[in-house]
Amino acid sequence: MTRLSNAALQGLPAEVAVPHYDRAQVKTGVVHLGIGAFHRAHQAVVFDDAIKAGDLRWGVLGASLRSPDVRDQLNPQDGLYTLVVRDGSDEHLRVIGAGRGVLVGPEDPAALVAAMADADVHIVTLTVTEKGYRLDPATGDLLLDDPEVAADLADIASPRTAPGFIVAALQARKAAGLKPFTVVSCDNIPHNGKRIRAGVVAMARHVDPALAGWIEAEGAFPQTMIDRIVPATIADDITRLTARLGVEDQGMVKAEPFTQWVIEDRFAGERPDFAALGVQLTDAVEPWEDAKLRLLNGAHSAVAYLGALSGHEHVHEAVAVPAFRAYVEALWDEAQTTLNPPPGLDIPAYRDALMARFSNAALMHRTRQIAMDGSQKLPQRLLAGAAERLAAGPDSKGMGIDAIALGVAAWMKWQSGVTESGEIFVVDDPLAAKTAELLAGSDNDQARVSALLTLSAVFPPALAADDRFAVAVTGAYLSLSRNGAVEAARAVTA
Repeated sequence: MTRLSNAALQGLPAEVAVPHYDRAQVKTGVVHLGIGAFHRAHQAVVFDDAIKAGDLRWGVLGASLRSPDVRDQLNPQDGLYTLVVRDGSDEHLRVIGAGRGVLVGPEDPAALVAAMADADVHIVTLTVTEKGYRLDPATGDLLLDDPEVAADLADIASPRTAPGFIVAALQARKAAGLKPFTVVSCDNIPHNGKRIRAGVVAMARHVDPALAGWIEAEGAFPQTMIDRIVPATIADDITRLTARLGVEDQGMVKAEPFTQWVIEDRFAGERPDFAALGVQLTDAVEPWEDAKLRLLNGAHSAVAYLGALSGHEHVHEAVAVPAFRAYVEALWDEAQTTLNPPPGLDIPAYRDALMARFSNAALMHRTRQIAMDGSQKLPQRLLAGAAERLAAGPDSKGMGIDAIALGVAAWMKWQSGVTESGEIFVVDDPLAAKTAELLAGSDNDQARVSALLTLSAVFPPALAADDRFAVAVTGAYLSLSRNGAVEAARAVTA
């Protein structure tokens, strides 16, 4: 079967939106580290919109810091891929032309550093997940004992980590008399700009204190909030799309219609006209970030664990269960009290929209995809809200954490690697080996909860030591063990 390519664009069905600009004239203005489905369905679309509007500076060079898979999908297709937007029975297809190819960092680190150091590059974006920042979760300090961080510090010219590539490229730009690029984290973690800045500056300080000072003075690491549901592509998606296009697209991505990008208005140099492209520029990202993490992501994680434990493969199937749907509303009731909504964010309307998004059956968003890397997600999605509610005191509406506690307990149950039906699965989490060890060393449910609460990389010590938190999570864990996920959710909302 012929692959999607520049030559194939003219033969695509009329209903498929294709690039009408001259791709040969597009410059590479953006390098994206950690290229995956989310970037291709979110940020790359904005840069493609900029190019469509006539600003040809914003082509995107992708970079994989691990696997060559995306390179092998996109490079044979001239960097082209299809964005499939699904909403119920409606499906809209658009070929994204902003891609300038994909490099694989481990294969040729120098080539990626050189690309990032090019004078045409003004922005480096990244989606490498929280573990890719190489920061201690408890202190925020650079993990100097991480083998790849140590390797970068020993030879920054051949970096392995995201901070290492950024430092090496900024070092090359400084030597060439160029301004630094703006580093825009698009990872779904709080204070993402501050975190990547901390890692980069700390690494640069070990390499060259003068470089670190230049980055601190001249660089920019804006905070961001990003939002779009992007389920993993499966083989059936590619087969269906091939039948519609008449050519094969190995790089396709699928997404919901909703998309949002909020960026702190802080840049080191040139940028697209983001406001004209629908991006919200603000001086304060945190209120938007908190609302998204605690309402969308917190509920997504909690219902993913409960749904997957009880045998529901997809999110829309889980929220179709009345007890789970009511549970999500209860979780939002708790989380909402911890928010300081920014102007323009109508929380009741946002909640209604979220439930509609969760219920979008066309997305086929797998609960197990959301359940991945839970130890990295739990602190910002559920634990931060629990701490704030408990801090409000026993006489305040902020006291109860029953719904949040059930989400935390469901993560603990998930770490056992066994569903309610007895199905054994592999836990996909950086701390899976440690949680398995702690669970195996405990002989009853209460001991299992107590053991997991010792994980300081997940649970802030002050929260883990709070008897109210421990009692609530233990009760929820016991409810899951005795009654199952559906009845445990029903008990929270009764």
